[in-house]
Amino acid sequence: MRSARHNHMNPGEGASDSRIPISVHQMRSGQSGTVVQVSGGPGLARRLNGLGIRPGKRITKISSMFMRGPVTIQVDRTQAAIGHGMAAKIFVKVD
Repeated sequence: MRSARHNHMNPGEGASDSRIPISVHQMRSGQSGTVVQVSGGPGLARRLNGLGIRPGKRITKISSMFMRGPVTIQVDRTQAAIGHGMAAKIFVKVD
């Protein structure tokens, strides 16, 4: 028999608590939020920092492709396409 504790939602799928960070990959197109964490090594952090993506920055997910394609985001007035894997390592608090 299944207990009630197994009945949970994935972050970003109907969750109403915007204080829980979700990955950019999990965001819907048009959603905005503030970067709270980049979970990767120093090389990834350097690459994202070069694009202006770092904790404290506000970003908007513009679009993403089906089946692990690139994710387009906007940081300040610049749009950038990042890989699916990178998007999964950037965590934001959605507005």
